[in-house]
Amino acid sequence: MNFLKTIEAKRDGQPLTNEQIRQAVTDYANGAIPDYQMSAFLMTVFFRGLSYEETRSLTLAMRDSGDTLEFPEEDRPIVDHTSTGGVGDKVPLLLAPLLASLGFRVPSISGRSLGIAGGPLDKLESIPGFLTALTGERIVEIVQNVGCCMAGQTAFMAPADMRIYALRDVTGTIPSIPLITSSILSRKLAESVSALLVEVDFGRAGFMSDLESARELARNLVTVARESGVNARALLTHTDTPIGRTVGNWLEIREVVDSLEGKGPDDVRELALHAAACLLEQTGRCSDLSSGLKLAEAELASGRPRRKWDELLQAQGVHLEVFREKLASKRTAPVVRECVASEPGFVTQCDALVIGELVRELGGGRFRKEDIVDYEVGVDMLAKPGEAVSAGQVVGRVHALSRDQAEEALARLKTAIVIGPEKPAESKPLIGETVA
Repeated sequence: MNFLKTIEAKRDGQPLTNEQIRQAVTDYANGAIPDYQMSAFLMTVFFRGLSYEETRSLTLAMRDSGDTLEFPEEDRPIVDHTSTGGVGDKVPLLLAPLLASLGFRVPSISGRSLGIAGGPLDKLESIPGFLTALTGERIVEIVQNVGCCMAGQTAFMAPADMRIYALRDVTGTIPSIPLITSSILSRKLAESVSALLVEVDFGRAGFMSDLESARELARNLVTVARESGVNARALLTHTDTPIGRTVGNWLEIREVVDSLEGKGPDDVRELALHAAACLLEQTGRCSDLSSGLKLAEAELASGRPRRKWDELLQAQGVHLEVFREKLASKRTAPVVRECVASEPGFVTQCDALVIGELVRELGGGRFRKEDIVDYEVGVDMLAKPGEAVSAGQVVGRVHALSRDQAEEALARLKTAIVIGPEKPAESKPLIGETVA
């Protein structure tokens, strides 16, 4: 196939056939198409876009460039949840054992941090001994035995996506809705899921900056997933404020455990229960969202998801005694500094963008793919908008590697948490819309 003609056709606004797209992906994955030509193609897609049908063709071609997970036939549905990544978003880590406890199989293939939103793999790897580099066979084995597994994308799962994403990252073509859709779904379809829930975050610190672009991405994801045989739904979530009261890899793991034990923040609990209820409804396990919420609430309160979490840790290489010792430590970073309210009042802002940036600068995230993440740094004890505070009350803590680093981060944290004399108007609902 003459790939130049494919580039020219898309440049001129002509629709591409399934054969053209599939051949292009196959040839690029096999090294027959040079990076400079694929870069030109990605840029034409960035400006010209793709139809739903073209996006579906690209998604399936990327999925089929590698292996898919093969599970034995049984009654437990195979489902997953994915998020575009809000600051402090640890919901996927809480949700996997909850869903497994509810009788689902959850093969959650996740990524690392890039930007201000932390990646699930970095959070999990803050647990001593936790293994995320697993073969497809081992992922299936853990899912069959435990009910869930959280691992990284293997070199054999959607390898074309890995190559194309790396090229998008250096060619300015990351923020393309068809390309985002294909990247997310090619990996999720390779998990062989029958139902998928996607959280698309938007706002000041969101993956999408505004509601309309978040809607467009959600519609693309749901439409293409359904046309590919997966029952999909998307939640649009506000991300002006961090999710939970912690931001930083190990600090967020602590909050996951608190949430599994019924002591976590309300927003983390709300998102996890709502996600579980959606998947219960999507798979026909419950007739409506209300009954799904009741079932999910009862299951979380039973303590079974907390025990499932321990099963998952053991299956992925963790010695529970070592984990519990770290969990019992009051702090694991060398320096901790408190941010206190200078006067009484109400929290009117807890800025997710500033907090996400300062945690990344502390070493808790990446500026480049090759950067090494520090698992212990971050921010916790965050006060949230609408809460009353007294003078001298702690409204946040910085965990840092050095005193200088801590003082600099503390100064930034003070600008992120704003306190006023009056209680702010009712905040926006956590879940803005549902796209089904």
